[in-house]
Amino acid sequence: MDLLDEPVPGVGTYEDFNTIDWVREKSKDRDRHREITSKSKESTWALVNSVCDAFSGWLLMLLIGLMSGALAGGIDISAHWMTDLKEGVCLNGFWFNHEHCCWTSNETTFQERDKCPQWKSWAELIIGATEGPFAYIMNYLMYVCWALLFSFLAVTLVRAFAPYACGSGIPEIKTILSGFIIRGYLGKWTLVIKTITLVLAVSSGLSLGKEGPLVHVACCCGNILCHLFTKYRKNEAKRREVLSAAAAVGVSVAFGAPIGGVLFSLEEVSYYFPLKTLWRSFFAALVAAFTLRSINPFGNSRLVLFYVEFHTPWHLLELIPFILLGIFGGIWGTTWLGHYPVLEVLVVTAVTAVVAFPNSYTRTSTSELISELFNDCGLLDSSKLCNYDNANVTKSSNELPDRPAGNDVYTAMWQLSLALVFKMLITVVTFGMKVPSGLFIPSMAVGAIAGRLLGIGMEQLAYYHHDWAIFRGWCSPGADCITPGLYAMVGAAACLGGVTRMTVSLVVIMFELTGGLEYIVPLMAAAMTSKWVADAIGREGIYEAHIRLNGYPFLEAKEEFSHKTLAMDVMRPRRSDLPLSVVTQDGMTVEDVETMITDTTYSGFPVVVSHESQRLVGFVLRRDLTISIDNARQRQDGIVSTSRVFFTEYTPPQPPNSPPPLKLRGIMDLSPFTVTDHTAMDIVVDIFRKLGLRQCLITHNGRLLGIITKKDILKHVAQIANRDPDSILFN
Repeated sequence: MDLLDEPVPGVGTYEDFNTIDWVREKSKDRDRHREITSKSKESTWALVNSVCDAFSGWLLMLLIGLMSGALAGGIDISAHWMTDLKEGVCLNGFWFNHEHCCWTSNETTFQERDKCPQWKSWAELIIGATEGPFAYIMNYLMYVCWALLFSFLAVTLVRAFAPYACGSGIPEIKTILSGFIIRGYLGKWTLVIKTITLVLAVSSGLSLGKEGPLVHVACCCGNILCHLFTKYRKNEAKRREVLSAAAAVGVSVAFGAPIGGVLFSLEEVSYYFPLKTLWRSFFAALVAAFTLRSINPFGNSRLVLFYVEFHTPWHLLELIPFILLGIFGGIWGTTWLGHYPVLEVLVVTAVTAVVAFPNSYTRTSTSELISELFNDCGLLDSSKLCNYDNANVTKSSNELPDRPAGNDVYTAMWQLSLALVFKMLITVVTFGMKVPSGLFIPSMAVGAIAGRLLGIGMEQLAYYHHDWAIFRGWCSPGADCITPGLYAMVGAAACLGGVTRMTVSLVVIMFELTGGLEYIVPLMAAAMTSKWVADAIGREGIYEAHIRLNGYPFLEAKEEFSHKTLAMDVMRPRRSDLPLSVVTQDGMTVEDVETMITDTTYSGFPVVVSHESQRLVGFVLRRDLTISIDNARQRQDGIVSTSRVFFTEYTPPQPPNSPPPLKLRGIMDLSPFTVTDHTAMDIVVDIFRKLGLRQCLITHNGRLLGIITKKDILKHVAQIANRDPDSILFN
């Protein structure tokens, strides 16, 4: 039997923690597509098969959208309920959260809409009191105990069943999309545990969000559903196209922003994003958003808790405070990229719960806090932030003029200032713990608090000093000039931009959140300023820093390679090293090949004409060699250690009584990428980035000199940047 004629199971697959060969995967898919197209003309059944193959991508997108939307809805509803469970329980049914419990009550007043007889705080249930120091202490204790229980369950489940379920998952997904393989990272156990522990972690009150982990959840759905279709199950490059679309779905359900999700996938996480993937991402994000809207997790027909609409136009001079918020976001985004202290989850939860409970702005869930900060105050708002002096306001007017702040507003500002300091400090510690933790919402909360404080300051300044030069001409007394909620929104965008370095997708996400086209310019100004400031202080965003700290082999497309080195300076072997391990096309036995595989750890070997000539013939992967030899020993008669191995097209006649030869030309790459030893390294780096290569062979006058792998390039880049080259851990 000739191995050329029959494919060997396992050949062409990859080991864990290895990089895929994009060129090989793409050519494999082209061959498959060519075969299906040519067969479709032969029979009706083949034509139906061809149509099904073309439609399978869209069907897969539909399934990913439905599954991700349904999971996101479940996570939203569960997290809302369990967050309220820390404060009390509904007597009508323990499964109702606070808001749903009081919806049907006839005893609720408009001013105290969150108080109804059906909802009992823990103090009421346990000691029968609602007011007084004992009731406060009892509620405090129950709040801390529930928070500790939730976080303990989250960290235990992650450690016991799915260690990959911790963190946000976006740095790893970025690495996987660049062609790296991390088996189990997008598996079914990771999906189940991530979904459960995400609800627990968010409900525990830790300073983390569910938006980043929802991208991981959606990618898990995408990866699992890929196994239903042969085209995606057997091709790693095709599967990564699906995962790019799944990342868009994750952001779509996290923020209710389908277009922002597609742009996020394109700008932030994807490595290879063809036009076809753009359309499919858009379709999948649309389906997911529609599914979430059908579930209606918040009961207000909105996809997110902090949807808001503003009606007041902004003035050109307000760009100055907006840019200041951008600078704040940029500075804050670079303050914590050094280390991620993995402190014990329970200690951080205890500290968070104990410090958060006394302040109403840190006690509520972060999404509710952002919702309140974004809110444009109306006459009927019961929030402390809206406690203005309304003496001069006529009830008929739709637009409320700038008014003097009441005592409650100043109290709220103090509480918000303390909340800002607390959130900034605790988020640094929380992001890096072994629970699912997103960064979007805590970053937005920090920016929203800073923005709201600045907005109220500007509003009061405009009210009391409307005759100042900066306000004269556009802010007359009795006019509605400043919207503090808009400042909160701009601040949130600035801080999120500073941390992640997103620009276009961030502005679109915020615009989809608010539904206000006229606020695109302030958002763009803040997003660009925060990116410039953050880039000036430190070049990499949080995800790039995370990838570097974990030692993943990720070749950043945004980094510029400016050093004048040549391929011969980076290739191996170096002058002091042992000569390059090569396979000859017809001069080795099975035993020779097996010995070489045992003695080395390389992922593949160049095939040459002979050791003397070093003329290059092709390249063969270690895994393919091992599988083929094992398979031949089992299935081919007479293959023994002394059998000759041939990579040539024709096998010369063998002497009598010699064992049958082993033909392995079928597993050899006949067109490996080669460059000459004098090729500039910036060109080599570009080739690796754009073609997604694993390795490139170096020749001189047609003779093989050495090899450069992706890891060699990453080590070289790290060395140039004065970082430890041994921090690159994987192949």
